[in-house]
Amino acid sequence: MNFFAEKRREVMLHIENYMLEMMDTYLKPIDTNWQPSDFLPDSTSETFYQDIKILREHANDLSYDLVAVLIGDTITEEALPTYESWLSMVDGISRDEKGGWMKWTRHWTAEENRHGDLLNKYLYLSGRVDMRQMEISTQYLIADGFDIGTGHDPYRNFIYTSFQELATNISHRRVASLAKKDGDALLSKMCGVIASDEARHAKAYKDFMSKIFEVDPNEAMIAFEDMMRQKIVMPAHFLREMGLKIGQTFGHFTDAAQRLGVYTAIDYVEIMQQLIEEWKLESMKDLNEAGEKARDYIMALPARLLRVAERMKNPTMDYKFSWIHA
Repeated sequence: MNFFAEKRREVMLHIENYMLEMMDTYLKPIDTNWQPSDFLPDSTSETFYQDIKILREHANDLSYDLVAVLIGDTITEEALPTYESWLSMVDGISRDEKGGWMKWTRHWTAEENRHGDLLNKYLYLSGRVDMRQMEISTQYLIADGFDIGTGHDPYRNFIYTSFQELATNISHRRVASLAKKDGDALLSKMCGVIASDEARHAKAYKDFMSKIFEVDPNEAMIAFEDMMRQKIVMPAHFLREMGLKIGQTFGHFTDAAQRLGVYTAIDYVEIMQQLIEEWKLESMKDLNEAGEKARDYIMALPARLLRVAERMKNPTMDYKFSWIHA
């Protein structure tokens, strides 16, 4: 076995007990956790049809861009089978069902699974969406798979999940704010609770990565540098609609998100800066030459990317998604 892979397995085993101790902090008890049915019209209620009518009336006032972003967010949430299988292939994640990291992966997946369920049902009831076209895009995203540039390396994977969970928190939180502004209090509440989940999950992965930095700072720093050099690729990067190639819908989706301010290039830079500060990279000691070189690159990157982000123009709206009824 490769020396570095073996060392990473040892590090993952070292922090496994800490992760198990913290699970109840970062993941909520299933019996008392929220479920999609808590927010959706109750089919057994005498007011069921009236409740759906009210839901549709409020959804009808949502802007085109907001519906497009919400659909893209829903599709990426529903690609959960890909994320679970990808995490289970990480070095140091035991394939043993009784293994601690597999326990984390299953329970994290179980919490995340509710997000797509809730948003999918809302969109179905809203009357704004061509559900078949959306479902085709979802099936494509799962079937196509995607390469996020982490390989089987747990360090790169936990850097990725730290970044990605922070990004999804921002996206869902801002969709919640925009939905409230458009008069849809129900959708706002839904996206708010999803954003809260993502914030807890981000905190968990950041915490686990902090422990990795404590025991293997040089390799962790090099892994962070590598992820920043190749850029963090969000799952939505691989979105496509029927008749299009992999990733061809992403540009239009991200244009809508940029116009709304849901997730922007500046947010990308700010997440990077947050991770630098939370992992205390600037004051990290005992780095070798390679570690120091990696840190120098990371520390200089936010300012450089911010200058680029600030020069970016707001994209115009000139695309019609197959997902949305005209």
